[in-house]
Amino acid sequence: MVNISHETDQEVRGRLRRVLAEATFRELPGRWAYHEHPAGDLPQPSTDALALVRDEEGWSVLEPARGDEAEVFGVFAFHFPAAADNSGFVGWLAGELKGRLGTGVAVLCGYNSAQGGIYDYWLVPAQLTDEAVAQVRRLAAGTGEDDR
Repeated sequence: MVNISHETDQEVRGRLRRVLAEATFRELPGRWAYHEHPAGDLPQPSTDALALVRDEEGWSVLEPARGDEAEVFGVFAFHFPAAADNSGFVGWLAGELKGRLGTGVAVLCGYNSAQGGIYDYWLVPAQLTDEAVAQVRRLAAGTGEDDR
């Protein structure tokens, strides 16, 4: 369920930091990349693939990097408690990471009813993965927002 609320910026930050602290957070090992496939039949991704996305020109499969890709990502994930009001989470954390690290992010969402519902995979440039994970941990611990 999407929550609709009217909050000040300070209230939003406080709520989302609590959501972050309560979320299950994990960094996925290795490096990840999109591999492209022509439109048409569904490609057969590796068993380690995280996502399969299509537009009108073809398929993109997010799976472990092979070593020859132009863009390589680190990935971390969040599963949120079922009752958590995580509305605005993606925009808030993306802004925090952009302000701290200078990078944008890509976010892919899925749904797992056994683990609270919506979950997120976050992609950051591979060379910034350690810094991004450290910043997420600082924010979850209640530090790191105002020390830029």
